[in-house]
Amino acid sequence: MWSEELTVDLVLKNARVFTPNGIFNAGLAIEGDRIVRVAKETNLPPASETVNLNGDLLLPGLVDIHVHLRGQGLSYKEDFYTGTAAAAAGGVTTVVDMPNNIPVTMSVETVKERIKSAGDKIVVNVAFYSAFPEKHEEAKRIVVEGGAIAFKFFMSRKVGGIDPKDNSAILEALREAAGLDVPVAIHAEDIRLIEERKKKVELLEKEGIEAYLEVHSPSVEKAAIERAAGLAEETGAKIHICHLSSSKGLGAVLAAKKKGLQVSCEVTPHHLLLTVEDLKSKGATALVNPPLRPKRDVDSLWKALRDGSIDVLASDHAPHRLEEKFPPIWEAKTGISGLETMLPLLLTQVDRGLLTLETLIRMASERPAEILGLEGRGRIVEGGYADLVVVDPSERFRIDPSTFHSKAKHSPFEGWTVKGRPVKTFVNGRLVMDEGEIVAKPGDGRVIRRLREA
Repeated sequence: MWSEELTVDLVLKNARVFTPNGIFNAGLAIEGDRIVRVAKETNLPPASETVNLNGDLLLPGLVDIHVHLRGQGLSYKEDFYTGTAAAAAGGVTTVVDMPNNIPVTMSVETVKERIKSAGDKIVVNVAFYSAFPEKHEEAKRIVVEGGAIAFKFFMSRKVGGIDPKDNSAILEALREAAGLDVPVAIHAEDIRLIEERKKKVELLEKEGIEAYLEVHSPSVEKAAIERAAGLAEETGAKIHICHLSSSKGLGAVLAAKKKGLQVSCEVTPHHLLLTVEDLKSKGATALVNPPLRPKRDVDSLWKALRDGSIDVLASDHAPHRLEEKFPPIWEAKTGISGLETMLPLLLTQVDRGLLTLETLIRMASERPAEILGLEGRGRIVEGGYADLVVVDPSERFRIDPSTFHSKAKHSPFEGWTVKGRPVKTFVNGRLVMDEGEIVAKPGDGRVIRRLREA
């Protein structure tokens, strides 16, 4: 335990520090993995190491609660080192990994194996979702023994032990999650509507992007959210709607919130900054699921972002080899590499006056940590973890996927000029990224398990 008379491990000085009470010209004292002082330079203790941040912004590291790190049987797309290196390069200090892997993360054994596989490779904090098991009573063991931090449920296809058409099984699973006080992240697209619409477009011999958009329409998202909200109301479960994409979906979320249900939601940078026209012009490079929408939907998401109706900004980092994205549309892989572009893209919107820095940090750091119970993370406060990103807010640069740390070196944002570059990232008090270079060793990151006893 540090006392005021002792020398601390690290002092970061001469920064503009973002705190819950505002932005101040100040510095931080760090001992071990914790922030022990936020103060003017004259009030900081002596340190073994002092870093002058030259007036740059010092922000809480981002907490990205929607990330596909791949690894294991999908390591050719991304592995735990490259994925977490991408996070560090983008100022993301905590990522929460999705369960649709090979093997699917859905049992005590598969969660433990995933944690073991990640442990000696990661350079940032990593927590893990689990899919629901076949036997709902196994859910508690997955959290308590396995270490999963939350559950993920895909309503669009079967991932894990539960058929998304089986309401009784879903109800049992949600009751288990509610009893554990563990949130459930939802991919909200209704499987029955997807199957019906796909049969229809096939009968009409429609194909390509227009057919894909018809199958994955806003109505499919809306129906899934309404169904999920009804099941949550019956069980008392906390649900989190992933990658909200449409005004219809937003309306369903707002209706659930108005009823007092425990519902949160997220939006991605690509659903805020790209439209269906980008999908048509860029092709599968911009193919994501749910797909990009018309401008009217994007405008509704921006309005909800500003008025606080949307809770979280998340990347949905979903890396694939480029060639996997260009087969016929029904076989093409959906998803983009987002960890390294999220913060610069959002800082650019701050610079343009479309978003406040306070909203950005609330939605990309503070609120995600709150939703998943990541105590001590997401804010710069004394006693909190020293998960930090230093940003040069004046630096302009062009997004160049060939420089990504991720294995997925392609992006629909290629060539965009952005303003605001992450220049240093600290995780648990340790410098892991410096001027774009990963200086941490594989395994320097930390696996985060659920803190509250289930």
